[in-house]
Amino acid sequence: MTRPLAAALLIFVAVSTLAAESKEFDEAARGAMLARFAAQERAFDEQLAKTPDTSALLSGRGDARLFRARFAEAVADYEKMIALDPAQDAPHWRLGIAYYFTGEFGKSAAQFAKYHAYDARDRENGIWKFLAQSRGEGVEKARREMLVYERFDREPFPALYEMFAGKKTIAEVFAELEKKGVSSEPRVSFFAHYYAGLQAQLAGDTAAAREHLSEAVDGAWSTKAHAELGYMWQVARLQRELLEKPGTSRVR
Repeated sequence: MTRPLAAALLIFVAVSTLAAESKEFDEAARGAMLARFAAQERAFDEQLAKTPDTSALLSGRGDARLFRARFAEAVADYEKMIALDPAQDAPHWRLGIAYYFTGEFGKSAAQFAKYHAYDARDRENGIWKFLAQSRGEGVEKARREMLVYERFDREPFPALYEMFAGKKTIAEVFAELEKKGVSSEPRVSFFAHYYAGLQAQLAGDTAAAREHLSEAVDGAWSTKAHAELGYMWQVARLQRELLEKPGTSRVR
């Protein structure tokens, strides 16, 4: 999914400084990372106190807040961005993710549906629309109303989209990626394991979900691919943490 410049800059600052740290994403690394996000949020607070209607600052603070699991506050910042500049509504997939984390699944699905009009090639967006709708209205209806894609998308999303549509199993997705010779690419491996984890979670297989999410998060950290993945690596990290600590969010 395409990132606005302000968000991309924040992501770069937030994660690029972590590259020299331990190859293991342990509690020390997590604590240092969250401390950086807290410092960034405070800096955005100070700037917004002077210029409260600055969209780029709201974008950056919204990201920092979401990465700290302050989901409702991230929603507030993202919504204010759109109120200030309605042209940012359709491409604002990050708001769809924030809605998902707050349990506002109807709003989340609607936001991803808007994005489809902005980019009709991005199957990752379609996966999120399906995930949100499946939480709010059930898997069967969400599958019936999955977005239609006609153009090829980046790997591994064509196979992943078929997986969520019920046309492929997790094992078949990985077999296809292996056959194509792309399964070892860090970025492809991250997304494959990440969304396989969400599929397993949707199916009620918590053990498999935890295994795939850990492979996605820790694998990307150990290969330093998390710096490139930016926002979505943070989202995967948050979802693994919520899976390990039930009750910390409305998302299950």
